[in-house]
Amino acid sequence: MKRHWLIFSQTVTVLLAIWFVVATLKPHWLTQRPSLSSVVPVFEVGPDTRSPTIAGASLSAAARAAAPAVVSISTSKAVRHPHAQEPWFRFFFGERPEFQPQAGLGSGVIVSPAGYILTNNHVVEEADEILVQLSDGRQAPAQVIGTDPDTDLAVLRIALPDLPVIVLGRSESLEVGDRVLAIGNPFGVGQTVTAGIVSALGRSQLGINTFENFIQTDAAINPGNSGGALVDAEGHLVGINTAIYSRSGGSMGIGFAIPMATAREVMEAIVRDGAVTRGWIGVEPQELTPELAEHFGVPQASGVIVTGVLQDGPAANAGIRPGDVIGRVEQTPIRDVAGLLAAVAALKPGTPAELEVQRRDGARTLTVVPARRPSAAAR
Repeated sequence: MKRHWLIFSQTVTVLLAIWFVVATLKPHWLTQRPSLSSVVPVFEVGPDTRSPTIAGASLSAAARAAAPAVVSISTSKAVRHPHAQEPWFRFFFGERPEFQPQAGLGSGVIVSPAGYILTNNHVVEEADEILVQLSDGRQAPAQVIGTDPDTDLAVLRIALPDLPVIVLGRSESLEVGDRVLAIGNPFGVGQTVTAGIVSALGRSQLGINTFENFIQTDAAINPGNSGGALVDAEGHLVGINTAIYSRSGGSMGIGFAIPMATAREVMEAIVRDGAVTRGWIGVEPQELTPELAEHFGVPQASGVIVTGVLQDGPAANAGIRPGDVIGRVEQTPIRDVAGLLAAVAALKPGTPAELEVQRRDGARTLTVVPARRPSAAAR
């Protein structure tokens, strides 16, 4: 019995020693690895290695459809130096040219095979020369067909054959959360596409334009993107990129675009008449606050209060006076200043229109004959 126990103990000792040596020097001998095919199912991979989920989320088709119609706009104008003719300036700095060239950069969108281009007014304002460059490398000088500073829109035209044209979309059907692309030429680096969503609709009272109804987006918009395209997931034009909110000059995720509904109306008027005709009655409106309502002694209801009336203007001739609260223009209820501006602008100059006003002694309906809204330079 003692002999058998000795053999057993020696055998166990030898086996433990062998295991220790193998575990120390060749540990992988002790690990059994199953074949890869027994754990991971093997799929046949086609030419496109993107997964269906990623491929479906791509906006490349929208970019391919819209990008060829987005152009880069370069402008130049001669700027008079304010001190060029003063003796002390010539003494210290020598003879300098009275006029010095100043360059600008922006973007635009080809909206018609006839060569019409939609862009921002501030991109081409006061420019002496305008050069348009297409995404295929072609260049052509542009003619200004008309501008509308009140909405910051302008229509140009170039003479080139076989122009790519963007499909106009319906901004009225946009909803917050819809995916959009901003296409333009930021900082002059070349055509760039950025993606985001519609962050808000109907933004106004930003102090950017006279008539404001902006689409807000977080798609990156930077200097040079002005006048470029905001397109939906189908590649259809839904807005013209116009401005950003920024503390640094670069994108902070708050950009604004003019909706296509507004841009289409302005563009059609400019192409048809050379300018946009809007109604005007000559009043100074303000939002109706409790303090103003108490001061003028009118009920605090919805509407816009008139704080000033232009002498001999359409409103004054109709009997409108300071303190009147305008609650309706024709069939359009008025709730704020932006609504009043839009409703009056939609009136046809020379055609009588009814305004419902509220005074201290009650409500009444007045008939006003709107005039044509003066240009921005005349106001």
